[in-house]
Amino acid sequence: MNKFLFLFILFICFSTSELVAQHRLTGRVIAANDSTHVAGCTVTLNNGAFITSTDSSGRFHFKDLENGTYVVNTYGIGFIANEQTVVVNGKNKHINVLLQPEHTDDVIDITSTTSNSHLEDVEDMAIYAGKKSEVIILDSLVVNAATNNARQVYARVPGLNIWENEGAGIQLSIGGRGLDPNRTSNFNVRQNGYDISADALGYPESYYTPPVEGLERIQVIRGAASLQYGTQFGGMLNFIIRKPVPDKRIQLVARQTVGSYGSKPAFSNTFVSLSGTQKKLSYYTYFQYKTGNGWRPNSDFDVYNYYGNVNYQISKRTSIGFDLTLMSYLAHQPGGLSDAMFKADPRQSNRERNWFQVNWRMAAIHFNHKFNDSNEVNVRVFGLLANRYSIGFRPNRVATIDDGTTERDLIKGAFKNIGAEARYMKRYHIAKQYNVLLVGGRVYYGNNVSTQGQGSKGSDADFDYTPTNFMTYDYMFLNHNVSLFAENIFYLGNKVSVTPGLRYEYIYTSADGYYGSIAYDLAGNIINQTRTDEFRSSARQFILGGIGVSYKPIPKMNFYGNISQNYRSITFSDMRISNPSSVIDPDMKDEKGFTTDIGLRSEGTKRFIYDGSFFILNYNNRIGEYLTADASNRVVRERTNIGQAVMMGVECYLEYDVLKAIVPVAKNWTGILFTNSAYIHSQYVASGITAVQGNEVEFVPKFNFKGGARASYKKFKASFQYSYLTEQFSDATNAVDGGVSGVVGIIPSYYIMDLGFSYEYRIFKLEANINNFTNQYYFTRRATGYPGPGILPSDGRAFYLTLQVKI
Repeated sequence: MNKFLFLFILFICFSTSELVAQHRLTGRVIAANDSTHVAGCTVTLNNGAFITSTDSSGRFHFKDLENGTYVVNTYGIGFIANEQTVVVNGKNKHINVLLQPEHTDDVIDITSTTSNSHLEDVEDMAIYAGKKSEVIILDSLVVNAATNNARQVYARVPGLNIWENEGAGIQLSIGGRGLDPNRTSNFNVRQNGYDISADALGYPESYYTPPVEGLERIQVIRGAASLQYGTQFGGMLNFIIRKPVPDKRIQLVARQTVGSYGSKPAFSNTFVSLSGTQKKLSYYTYFQYKTGNGWRPNSDFDVYNYYGNVNYQISKRTSIGFDLTLMSYLAHQPGGLSDAMFKADPRQSNRERNWFQVNWRMAAIHFNHKFNDSNEVNVRVFGLLANRYSIGFRPNRVATIDDGTTERDLIKGAFKNIGAEARYMKRYHIAKQYNVLLVGGRVYYGNNVSTQGQGSKGSDADFDYTPTNFMTYDYMFLNHNVSLFAENIFYLGNKVSVTPGLRYEYIYTSADGYYGSIAYDLAGNIINQTRTDEFRSSARQFILGGIGVSYKPIPKMNFYGNISQNYRSITFSDMRISNPSSVIDPDMKDEKGFTTDIGLRSEGTKRFIYDGSFFILNYNNRIGEYLTADASNRVVRERTNIGQAVMMGVECYLEYDVLKAIVPVAKNWTGILFTNSAYIHSQYVASGITAVQGNEVEFVPKFNFKGGARASYKKFKASFQYSYLTEQFSDATNAVDGGVSGVVGIIPSYYIMDLGFSYEYRIFKLEANINNFTNQYYFTRRATGYPGPGILPSDGRAFYLTLQVKI
């Protein structure tokens, strides 16, 4: 009897213990942007009934939990709070918590240096792990924003070669590592993630540049970005427009800038923006008008910019937005100079009838949807309607005086393209280790028309052809592109990541039209006309590969390395152009090669920021120009595949808050020193042209340096910048003397100093800038065609004053 009683009691005890079993809930908190473990997070159950925090590995645990449903809330500094529901039923439970970083639109003050000068591993539906990248936060800088001053805006990006031939900042021309800076054509240029160039592959020149005053930040990703954004050797340049303010129905920002070259007002810029959020609807829009006379005669301009953005939050996980961008400008062009003319007077101009006009109209739709915290999709559809017109008198001898009686050369281009790009990102785990997969696709269609012929004899901006029924050329260019890409971050522990990627490209380009020539006798009468019809097409497909590696031995340090294949198709300008001093090789081939980077950079530091790297850029079939003789024994520049070019060098950025290091308690003061330097060796290692083999590559200054200081006290800020570039060649033959045309020859070394100041008081902000305050006479470009040909002098000393009101 006692045995049965004992067994019964034992059975009851086991049954009861099963009903009130105690279990454990464990987990790990992971950052969604780079899959690192987040320490110091607060984790609660059921609105604080249980509370704990994550350890140095991001782990947390709760014990002695009964079966049931629990709401897990996770909070971390710099992250969006996370909430998820967990059911504990009969066994222990383990979860992974994915925290999204906060994105704030608050102004970043110079007194709080940006913690990262590069992009996160995962950001804005893109992968940047192991890649060399830079981020420019505009509100943290003291720069001349009204003129889009590129050498100031891009001062923290090492190795950029910037063409400065007009002080208004209408067009941006930057290159680097031996890439031609002309209209930034070697970068994939985007605005809010979509293309803004004339034709991304066939005519990748950017006649439109958004005003710096309307920008939140600029992303620069070097050549290894080809797998996600295109095939370009330069990489990707992305302008991020300011976001709507989240806490106001309407916010007005008005800025007025005036400038001069020391004698009388020569520049005016008006910028007005409106922004706000009303429930699920938000908007941001701006209008800019700037006008000026320019540093040289015949360089006046009028520029209009409009941008509008409207967003609607359909649900907590779904949003849609629409962008509209309009730009129009008309610019008088003073023409180029020969070396002798520049030495005599760099401010002179003998071209009064040269004009340039651009009209740019773009629209884009953004769609974002999060299926859950681990799966999201983004779709962008975008289109462009644009044109560019140029008319002028441009003989080979730039010193020739324009008597105003001859017809001018007129070139017209019309661009129509539409494209769509979709991206899907999935965060998943293998053996409790999170990884990130990105796959996407892109379709693109471009239809562009280019014509050239005789314009009027007048001096105004008349962009109509004369009724001669003769055109130098008339072509329709088509470009069809389909691409697929995939990259995946494999995290090997909490310190190492490996990111392989592939990109498939299908490209079809065609040129359909005719070109002609016309001959005159000594009296100016037409004695012969010829016309040649032509159709050329090319279809190709290929796969590019690349891989990136990142190693973080300690939380504040990041070793990175990557290698990626690059590709650049021949452009429409390479297919056909009529220039009095140029000829085109009809057998030109596409350019191919690769880019690799190895570097060390800071990670999340504030007082000391650094990024140093070694790179190699191998450029096969590089397209360039060299001097040769034609069938009439006339000296001309031939555009062809020059050969294999190799550029290698070291790029380094250092920034240190010296004042905080000396006086840590000086909370209201900052005193920052920075240096940005690049040393590059370049050479044509193989070429079928005797005059080129072994030469240095054009557009490569051996040493490129920018340095300076930024200081602030409360709301007062000041900056000083010194820029220096050594001499560089402008063509593959390494010609030194520009001759009568000035289109080839050495670009001498130069230095420039800039000063900037700003002060804020309540709703007002006052800015003052002195560009090139030592008044150096220098030039950065020898133009082969428009807006030359010849040397294009850069601006001398200029003064600017800006008043801003924000309400």
